[in-house]
Amino acid sequence: MTTVAIVYHSGYGHTAKVADSVAEGVRAAGAAANLLPIEGLTQDFNAIIDAVTAADAVIFGSPTYMGDVSAPFKAFADASSKAFFTGAWADKLAAGFTNSHSYSGDKLHALQSLSILAAQHGMNWINLGLAPPNVTAAERGEHTLNRVGSFIGLMTQSDNASADVAPPAGDHATARHLGERVAKAAIRWAKGAPEA
Repeated sequence: MTTVAIVYHSGYGHTAKVADSVAEGVRAAGAAANLLPIEGLTQDFNAIIDAVTAADAVIFGSPTYMGDVSAPFKAFADASSKAFFTGAWADKLAAGFTNSHSYSGDKLHALQSLSILAAQHGMNWINLGLAPPNVTAAERGEHTLNRVGSFIGLMTQSDNASADVAPPAGDHATARHLGERVAKAAIRWAKGAPEA
């Protein structure tokens, strides 16, 4: 079965909830979702690196802190040099998501960091594939898909509220869309791969 690894750090639970929704989308497309939470700066990342190596695709996720990915996610990215030096992730599919309190908060920079990480590994980046909503700001409610208006990956926004209520339903629906999009691409990609 095609497997999509979802590697993420979540500081307050919001990004973890988004990761769960991404995984729902992966499963809806008929692939297996392997949720791989990053617990902290000093953990042994070998199991996560090995799981990404074994997967057909990976979706990276991090909160946006101070305009970039979180320090624990960056520690994982640095540790992934083990896979970089052997080309273990080359030609895999990759995508990414980020969450923060602000509508912008420099989330684009965090997604660019994720896509550059994928590029350094020789991976193929999959964008969100949704246009921003063609509605006024007043009409852009909590159920709107891609309400933050991102192209490169998924941006979600959480008010100062519990992860049980933020981000809102539209962001979770967009997360499911991303998971499904990546899983369908990975299934097609795997079918076209030559036999070993």
